[in-house]
Amino acid sequence: VIISTKNYDLEDIINQLTPCIADDTTILPLLNGVEAVQKIRSAFPNNLVPAGCAYIVSAIKEPGVVENMGNRQEIHFGLEGKTDKRLTKLEDIFKAAGIEATLSQEIAKVIWEKFIFLSCIATATSYFDKTIGKLLKEHLSTLTELLNEVIAIALKKGIKVDSAIKDKAIEHYTALPADATSSMHRDYLNHKPHTELSSLTGYVVRKAEKLHLKTPLFNKAYSALLAK
Repeated sequence: VIISTKNYDLEDIINQLTPCIADDTTILPLLNGVEAVQKIRSAFPNNLVPAGCAYIVSAIKEPGVVENMGNRQEIHFGLEGKTDKRLTKLEDIFKAAGIEATLSQEIAKVIWEKFIFLSCIATATSYFDKTIGKLLKEHLSTLTELLNEVIAIALKKGIKVDSAIKDKAIEHYTALPADATSSMHRDYLNHKPHTELSSLTGYVVRKAEKLHLKTPLFNKAYSALLAK
């Protein structure tokens, strides 16, 4: 079972899935953020639940039509420091279907590197109400400082992220279409009743407080977006 909903729908999805989960069911979370896998493991303690993430920039263009707007379509998943033959089989299934999938034993690093990329761009596009192209042109210094704040959290947690992760994130943003934006920003633009603010921006604020780190820009953006 692959769970790839928004974080704010996770609790309902877990309740809906519970009658369908057998003891030998493998559950693969591909949600944004870094908290979902533990919530799913707590709900299904007897099941194999690897951590995972997906790289894709897409949007629902119309009912039944999803537009791919980016240049990366990847799935990464695995267990930290170990593997399982069921996951090796799952990787083979993905690849046989033409899906670019990688089974990793350093999945925490992979997920946190995506979280660094995503939390900053989601927060900045939503706070400034700008596309990625305009954000890079008008607010690059702020975006860079947001990256510094969340990278500090990863390092304090002992996550061995790439030493060049900040430069790679900026390169990734630059490679995206100038008129693209984050899914969280699109939710604000579409006046959706829920967004991933808590899991992408709020998580940084909460974790920084627990780790005694300062994240003034994330705090400012979080407070402003909560008021939207």
